[in-house]
Amino acid sequence: MSKHHADEFSLDAHRDDLSAAVERNRQAILSSPSYKLAEYDVDFLKRSEQRPVRMQLELQKTEQLLRDHGIETTIVVFGGTQIVPQEEAEERVAAAKRDLEEAPDDERLQRALARSEAQLAKSYYYDHARGFAKMVSSTCQVDGRCEFVVTTGGGPGIMEAANRGAFEVGAKNVGLNIELPHEQEPNPYITPELCFQFHYFAMRKFHFILRAAALVVFPGGYGTLDELFNTLCLRQTGRMQAIPIILYGRKYWESIINFQQLADEGVIADEHLDLISFAETPEEAWRLISEFHGVGPATNV
Repeated sequence: MSKHHADEFSLDAHRDDLSAAVERNRQAILSSPSYKLAEYDVDFLKRSEQRPVRMQLELQKTEQLLRDHGIETTIVVFGGTQIVPQEEAEERVAAAKRDLEEAPDDERLQRALARSEAQLAKSYYYDHARGFAKMVSSTCQVDGRCEFVVTTGGGPGIMEAANRGAFEVGAKNVGLNIELPHEQEPNPYITPELCFQFHYFAMRKFHFILRAAALVVFPGGYGTLDELFNTLCLRQTGRMQAIPIILYGRKYWESIINFQQLADEGVIADEHLDLISFAETPEEAWRLISEFHGVGPATNV
């Protein structure tokens, strides 16, 4: 082969190599995360620097969909996840008794039985929350209006009961669920288009309060207390609309929190005690709300 032909062969080979390299680079460009549209780049959106964007999305998505469904006002129902229907509570007690029979001196099992019996004693609150939600939803969701829509945290227990009551009368209801370390599936009674999952507690709390016309708080634990005091603080400081805050079950609440002592100690003003009302029945809770807002009597269901 002449030198001229050899040079041409070498140049063609170089061009082939270059073309292959260019094609590999082109493919690398197309598959690069940087080339992906930002709205589809989940890995980018999950970076810590994008936390403000994620929080804004949680704010706007829920707000827009609630608007789309015409949700004007809500009644927020809080309460414990461990307050279950009577039949389920009775099954828990029976199971705890069987376990204790196997090891009657086990203090842990003795404690488990005592706790399950305490849960059984409060199981009637499940029925009350369910009945309250039926009453509110039957009264306020008529002729296409979406006022006083029952809203919960979307989980089990009292939250399930309230969503269930609205579901059973064919009314829209909202669940603001939260992503937790242990998986929490939404209860099955929430209106599917109005069930939201949050990562940020702050955004979830914001949506609990934004449209709230009332807060009804059944017996519960840390989460329930958190939401209660968040709302009380906002009302105390005038940072949210005036609403009735109803503690359901005076005996429970007065055994858990000594509100009067807070005033006696001078750490809250006496008038701040007026932010709280108590109710013992669904009818009484609705009366407090309807009188506050000047709406008509409840529908019997």
